[in-house]
Amino acid sequence: MEKEKQLVKKAKKGDSEAFAGLYEEIYKDMYRFALYTLGNPEDAKDAVSEAVLSAFSSIKNLKKEEAFRSWIFRILFFKCKDRRREYIDKPLELKEGMPETGFLEGPEEYTLVRRAFFELEQEERLIIGMHLFCGYKSREIAELLHINENTVRSKESRALKKMAVKLNGQED
Repeated sequence: MEKEKQLVKKAKKGDSEAFAGLYEEIYKDMYRFALYTLGNPEDAKDAVSEAVLSAFSSIKNLKKEEAFRSWIFRILFFKCKDRRREYIDKPLELKEGMPETGFLEGPEEYTLVRRAFFELEQEERLIIGMHLFCGYKSREIAELLHINENTVRSKESRALKKMAVKLNGQED
C-alpha cells in the first residue's frame, strides 16, 4: 500500500513511469471487472484502455493517494456503463475462452455460472464482480457505487441466491 501511495504521488507530478507501475499492479483486476461486467473481451479491453487514459489525464486531480484504486475503478465503472448503454438492447454474448476464475470444476459448470451471472441486473453484476473477481470488500464497493455498505451486502446476498436458483434449475 505504501509503495502504491508513493507511485501515486509521483504520477500526480507527471511521472508516466510511476503511472505505468500503478497500471501494471491493477490491470488484471480492471480487465476482470470489465470482462464480467460487459461479457465481451474486446469491449473489456477498450473500457480498460479508456479508463486508464482518463485516469492518466486527470490523476493530478486525485485528492487522496490512498483512494487511487477506488478512484480508477469508479472511472472504469462509468466507462463500462457507457459501453453497456451502447448495446443495451443486444443480449450479452457468452464467449468461449473467457478466463477461468479458479472456482469452477468444468466447462459445463463454467457456462452455467456465466449464464446465471449475466442474467443478474447490471448493479448486481457489478457488486458480485467487484467482490468475487477483484476482491473488493463491501465498504470499498459501497464507496465506488455511492450506496450504503449494508445495501451492498444485501444486494450481493440476493444476487447470489438468484444465481443459486438458476444453477439448481429452480424457477421463482
